[in-house]
Amino acid sequence: MTSIADGSVRIQTSSESNPTTPSWFGEVVVITAHLRKHDVLNKINEQVRFARRRFGHYDVIDFLAILFGYAISGERTPEEFYQRLQPFAVPFMALFERDRLPSRSALSRFLTALTEAPVEALRILFLDDLLARPLTPDQQAGSLRDRAGTSWIVFDIDGTREAARQRALPQTDELPPPFRRLDDVCAPGYRGRKRGEVVRTRAAISQAHSYQWLGSFGNRGNGHYREELRKGLSAIGCYLTAYQLEASHTLLRLDGQYGTGAVLTDVAGFAFVTRGKEYRVLDHPLVQARLHLPPDQVQQRPESQMVRSLYDCLQAPVGPEGISCRVVVATHPATKKKSPVGVTRAGVVYELFFTNLPQQAFTASDVVELYLHRGAFEPTLSDEDQEIDPDRWCSHTACGQETWCIVSQWVWNLRLELGHQGDPTPLRTTEFAPAIPLQSKQAATHPSSAAPASGYGPPTTATSWKTGCFTGADFPLQPDGTLRCPAGKPLHSQEQRREADGSLRVVYAASIRSCRPCPLREQCQWNGNATKKPRQVSVLLHPLAIEGKPLLWQDWSRRAHRRACIHLLRHQLVEIQAEPGNDRDPATPAPLSRAERARTRLSWAKRLARNARAHSAERVTIQLFGIPARFATSLGLVSA
Repeated sequence: MTSIADGSVRIQTSSESNPTTPSWFGEVVVITAHLRKHDVLNKINEQVRFARRRFGHYDVIDFLAILFGYAISGERTPEEFYQRLQPFAVPFMALFERDRLPSRSALSRFLTALTEAPVEALRILFLDDLLARPLTPDQQAGSLRDRAGTSWIVFDIDGTREAARQRALPQTDELPPPFRRLDDVCAPGYRGRKRGEVVRTRAAISQAHSYQWLGSFGNRGNGHYREELRKGLSAIGCYLTAYQLEASHTLLRLDGQYGTGAVLTDVAGFAFVTRGKEYRVLDHPLVQARLHLPPDQVQQRPESQMVRSLYDCLQAPVGPEGISCRVVVATHPATKKKSPVGVTRAGVVYELFFTNLPQQAFTASDVVELYLHRGAFEPTLSDEDQEIDPDRWCSHTACGQETWCIVSQWVWNLRLELGHQGDPTPLRTTEFAPAIPLQSKQAATHPSSAAPASGYGPPTTATSWKTGCFTGADFPLQPDGTLRCPAGKPLHSQEQRREADGSLRVVYAASIRSCRPCPLREQCQWNGNATKKPRQVSVLLHPLAIEGKPLLWQDWSRRAHRRACIHLLRHQLVEIQAEPGNDRDPATPAPLSRAERARTRLSWAKRLARNARAHSAERVTIQLFGIPARFATSLGLVSA
């Protein structure tokens, strides 16, 4: 030991190594204590079983312990995690009641050899653990309350992609065929970036009010989005069954890749909101006729200068299957030659939104705002990337990478749960959309307003006042924006005027040159053959009679509880003491059987016992500082 004296400061150095405890070790202790309390580690040993050769003394729980620690640590690579963990390998494995720490190469071989069966067993256990305990003791559940007073529980389903750059390799007859490590986990797919990249896509399912993950399903390239959607719907069904919720009041917010008629059949039984990509719907006569009428509403978001005109089309057929659903068309002038979203026609950008939400509870603007609120899902994915990054390449095989994604989402949910236990907060309520004023009050306040706040109902026409004459229903709307009379002549729009009750009257008139020689004028004109004025027909757009209730969104904070769990012990001291264990009997070990020596066909219990921590091993004492007494009691920890 050497010392340096300089004024009032004395510095001493020593050649003896004494590593500092990793800042994340305290959180590992807390989470493993939580897992042991709820018997999760024993369930992993009983339900997630996998046997292979060259396993050594290790079992599945040994490698999952490393993945849990790696996910909690936030270290950039497994190599850096092992470097920080190595001096504390004994107490780390003791937390999981295991003896020796597997090497990095053993972990790599385990992830490479994994098959689909243990991965699916781990996925089922992950979902069962989520559903076994409510997030809060009073079992509060967030919801979206519509304008009719109905509560909806919202789930987000979205796909996220991770790209891997690959160098261009020469391919000639003199060289063997190229081999790439990521061929089993990645494939060429759309990324919108440079060439030479392969991607892996995974569909993530999140509960939009509690921000809990329900699952992650990955595939090579662009993935199999319909297969992943079905698995996601199965996980959502388990969630609804566990909490006794109705599927009819469940709302799915889907990404634009699900906006096809074929996918809409897969989500039958659920309410949904998605961006459509079946742009052939725009060419349907019903939609074209509605686009020539005034818009239902005008929508502008506070953070954008874009003003959208919204057209609400009920019962429009979507896709080759002709699936009937509610289509909201949003238009705005094009500012670029090609818009990144939607389709551009004649200088106008058209966006499609598909839903089956009732018009009496959600206006067209509510539907668009509800879909665009999916933007709250993007910060969730961003937080996931910053804290855990499940898309990082932990394995070069599909099953190994899926295992890492499951463990990552498991740690996320555990942090949320522990954060709620350590700092419980009440459910917060946000006014998602303001209440709609009554039509009489709106007409009195704004008699010349462009459109009612609730939007319009389906266009209607007046009935005949004289028996035997044509009614307005005999003049149907056409895709070109005109009316067609029984004689086949067009009627063009001439005037729009606002009525006292807020209705909009669109007046159509035919040409006098078409009405005078018309053989049907006696049934069309009120004065019979004395045709002095052309026939006029009014189309009325009545405001929707929607109750004046606001849209209310109930949820918890996305970051507060999770960050509270992360930062609880990051800057607190963690003391680790190891007491010598009982001296082992140095006597000659008992003879081995041939099966034990060959390590073949061992029972599951014997496989698990090979690396189990012996009762005679050294006793490890870990003291955590900064743990509130109530929080320690909930985890079953003993206060000093």
